[in-house]
Amino acid sequence: MNQHEPLLILASGSPRRRELLSLLNLPFDVRPSDADERTPEDWEPEKIVTELALRKARVVIDDRESEGAIVIGSDTIVVLEGQVLGKPADAEEAAAMLRLLSGRRHQVYTGLACIQHPEHPERTLVGYSRADVTMRPIAETEIAAYVATGEPMDKAGSYAVQGLGAVFVERIEGDYHAIVGLPLALLYTMLARLGVKTLA
Repeated sequence: MNQHEPLLILASGSPRRRELLSLLNLPFDVRPSDADERTPEDWEPEKIVTELALRKARVVIDDRESEGAIVIGSDTIVVLEGQVLGKPADAEEAAAMLRLLSGRRHQVYTGLACIQHPEHPERTLVGYSRADVTMRPIAETEIAAYVATGEPMDKAGSYAVQGLGAVFVERIEGDYHAIVGLPLALLYTMLARLGVKTLA
């Protein structure tokens, strides 16, 4: 990135999103967002993740004075037959989610927002990516052992596809990076539209 390209700011404290963003070989800052994540129960998954990604980015950009900075917001949810599964509140809820997912197919949606400061419509890009994930049947002993590792506790749907949770995943159709939490192909396209040429 040269001196004329904008600064990237990741509005997330997620180590997984930091790792994915670093794959683009662009310098960036991290500023976790404390946006309100409550949404109406009748919202479709696409609307939930795009709205929350936008909220997260706006909270950070409203706090930023750097002209030209691009703030990246992202939000991920797991959906099983219309039921949204967020992050578990405790180990018991994590185990319950894993029982629901066991032997079934679910969807993972990740919303993405890129806002260039100062914000106006031409500098605000929002979209989402999704993947279908099929889990193999998971034994109760496996659920108990996995929950005991602590890995599920800050993950939507109570599993990490890039971690030990991968042992439960039978099939993935769609965007793998959407499951991890930052759809790189979509992000690359958005950044290009805002003038950041990653592969130039």
